Amino acid sequence: MVSYSKTAMERAMKVQEVILQAIGISDRHMRRWRERYQEFGYDGLFDRRRGTPSPKRVPLAQVEQVLGRYGEKYFDLNVRHFHEKLREEHQVELSYTWVKLALQGAGLVLRGRKRGVHRKRRPRRALPGMLLHIDGSRHRWFQDERWHDLIVILDDASSEIYYAQLVEEESTVTVLAGLREVIQRKGVFCALYSDRGSHFWLTPKVGGRVDPHRLTQVGRALRELGVQMIPAYSPQARGRSERNFGTWQGRLPQELRLRGIPTLEAANTFLRKHYVSEFNRRFQVQAAERGSAFVTRTGRDLDLIFSLQFERTVNRDNTVNFQNLGLQIEPVRWRASLAGCTVMVHQHLDGTLSMTHGPHRLGHYSAQGAAIRPTKMAARRAMEKTRGGKVQKPTFPPRLEIPQTARDSHFPTETTSSTTQLSRDRTGGLILSPVPGSVIVPILTQD
Repeated sequence: MVSYSKTAMERAMKVQEVILQAIGISDRHMRRWRERYQEFGYDGLFDRRRGTPSPKRVPLAQVEQVLGRYGEKYFDLNVRHFHEKLREEHQVELSYTWVKLALQGAGLVLRGRKRGVHRKRRPRRALPGMLLHIDGSRHRWFQDERWHDLIVILDDASSEIYYAQLVEEESTVTVLAGLREVIQRKGVFCALYSDRGSHFWLTPKVGGRVDPHRLTQVGRALRELGVQMIPAYSPQARGRSERNFGTWQGRLPQELRLRGIPTLEAANTFLRKHYVSEFNRRFQVQAAERGSAFVTRTGRDLDLIFSLQFERTVNRDNTVNFQNLGLQIEPVRWRASLAGCTVMVHQHLDGTLSMTHGPHRLGHYSAQGAAIRPTKMAARRAMEKTRGGKVQKPTFPPRLEIPQTARDSHFPTETTSSTTQLSRDRTGGLILSPVPGSVIVPILTQD
């Protein structure tokens, strides 16, 4: 008979425990197997639950209904989006995992690819308004042959969408319009994170570093407001906005199809009135700290800041040439002529033009170059002009005429003449004397 020491027995028990844990069987379960084997033989080791349906099993009719709805109406939705539709619009309370496995098992949804190399996500900023992301995504948003750009501005701290607009093509004007709306509604923020598009940065060498000293129109506007611009040198650096666009592309085209929205104008109306708030309700997160880094705009003219600005020199006839237009400068009170001066022509987002010289506004013009609001001096001169086009010279002293009703009510007289005559004395001086038969009436003023 072989005898084992106490140490060897303890070691064997530990090895047995490790083996049982590795195969997922407890000591108690092993004892049950031994007892059933001793009583029923090998038949006692079979699982007695086989052939019995699970109490949590989904009815076959409901499975067919879910798969049919996806194939007929929601065929282009991702699993998460389809699961939300089932809960909200059809009151189907099934788990996300069950819906995903059912769609994958039926071959309606492809299985997700294996994740790549692990990357550490950059931590969010602490307060809203510290860093904003702006980017555009070119996609077939209407699921036809048309391509449009979706411009989105979101906050890094909370992923809240402040602006979303579909445009024909991302450009300087469309970017300025989005930034202006955000600043007017929320306030001035601290920094803006963007790609190296030509409307954000000037890059001397393709794929190289940006030139922070040569500003674009967007860079000039943000510098006037004190906003820092941060360029991104890889798509991974803009991971937060890239993932956000993946969500947009997986949801917005389907929502536009389900609501029957085929035009750009109707789609932007839907974004502004409904979808942006719904998007924020689902995907916005809580910022790390309470408060806001936005600063209310005070004393700045956003119409001038968020415009395309061009320097021009005034011609000798006080006109400025701009894009085959001749902009006429009206007379100003503080200078006889502006010929030779350098002025700034502002092309506003609505297409109109204006002209400034330092703090002075020289005129406002339509897109065709016609003056819209003349200066105060020009308006005054226009009022002085007579119908014949000549300026009426003032006379001194002015002729005094008193209305009949005023004279009769305050100074009743027997005569009805109310005029005076102007003559000269021997030295050439002017004498104001009444016409014979009239009365000189003093000029009355009311307190």
